[in-house]
Amino acid sequence: MLTEIITIGDELLIGQVVDTNSAWMAQQLNLIGLKVYQITSVSDSREHILKALKEAAMRVDIILITGGLGPTRDDITKNTLCSYFNVGLKFDQKSFDIIESIFLSRGRTVTDINRKQAEVPENCTVIHNRLGTAPGMMFDVDNKIYISMPGVPTEMKGLMEHSILPLLKERFNLTPLVHKTILTQGVGESFLAEKITDWEDSLPVNMKLAYLPATGMVRLRISASGNNEDVLRKEVEAELQKLLEIIPEYVYGFDEEKLEEIVGKLLRHQNKTISTAESCTGGFIAHKLTSIPGSSEYYMGSIVAYSNEVKKNQLEVDMTTIENYGAVSENVVRQMANHALRIFNTDVSNACSGIAGPAGGTPEKPVGTVWIAIATCDKTITKKLQLGSHRERIIIETAQHALNMLRKILLNKY
Repeated sequence: MLTEIITIGDELLIGQVVDTNSAWMAQQLNLIGLKVYQITSVSDSREHILKALKEAAMRVDIILITGGLGPTRDDITKNTLCSYFNVGLKFDQKSFDIIESIFLSRGRTVTDINRKQAEVPENCTVIHNRLGTAPGMMFDVDNKIYISMPGVPTEMKGLMEHSILPLLKERFNLTPLVHKTILTQGVGESFLAEKITDWEDSLPVNMKLAYLPATGMVRLRISASGNNEDVLRKEVEAELQKLLEIIPEYVYGFDEEKLEEIVGKLLRHQNKTISTAESCTGGFIAHKLTSIPGSSEYYMGSIVAYSNEVKKNQLEVDMTTIENYGAVSENVVRQMANHALRIFNTDVSNACSGIAGPAGGTPEKPVGTVWIAIATCDKTITKKLQLGSHRERIIIETAQHALNMLRKILLNKY
């Protein structure tokens, strides 16, 4: 079974809104065994939408549509679908009841324009939307399935998770697909590929490996297809264990895990606290750590010591050390980490200092030079990085390296 995703909206085509819907939908469809053949974005134009629908129907079996179901004049998807199927509109009472309850909960009354959102094409099966005022609509025509959903991500995801994905799984005899994603850090894609060449070449014919590099990490995704999902999971797990024996030092987690989440779990489990002292990252590591719910249990605080004066006055870094070795140096980050450990009275601390650019580099210390230190009561470890010249990338990669160093020291891997 082949699927196409059509996203509707001028805002997508001018870059005002980034289309995250398609990526999420494609992931979910793939997980249930549906292959996405094409993703198409079209403008708020009747002719453009009609053309996209006709062309999609020639390519695929299932067409998922998002956007253009709001109450304003530029929301033309519903009427365009009526033209496409040559039908009129009907009033759906249950949809109106949901709309009315949403308005009442906000202390408002339903206007005529909002009441029209309960009107749907005569030939559709309504998929009721509990999270918003625009219902989803399914059409089963000429052995093709069309499903239209709101473009609001939370509403689309709600309809997909609770109604559409279960419906598609029940409707079609889908071949099970099993995925396992291995998260690695501290190693480049090409070096990683070289390390695991023999393992990759020996994978069963029903398994594929994909390399998914991102800033500061490389994801490896094993995908397996077959007739028995339980058997597939066991086969994937067996291959995963072989892989872990080859690259144990680079693997930090699996699937959707985040480094900051893993570090947080370790700190909570070990009943330890952490502090940070950041220069080049400007508080980004602190942000990552505190983005995890419940982080107040283990995260105590941070000093963003962007200037040498703050390093001296707040972190008590020796100015002689800065003058002799420079703010971006092993000696300075050691002091930053150890003094943060004492100031915040924590079990572990992280410090970093670097040249994020685009200016400030020298032949001895080019842009992208970063030093990281992790301190505990009995040891301090440091690491020097050369992270290129892209400012945002340097900040993100520094945080990834710092968090992975924290993970390793909490696991006694240093």
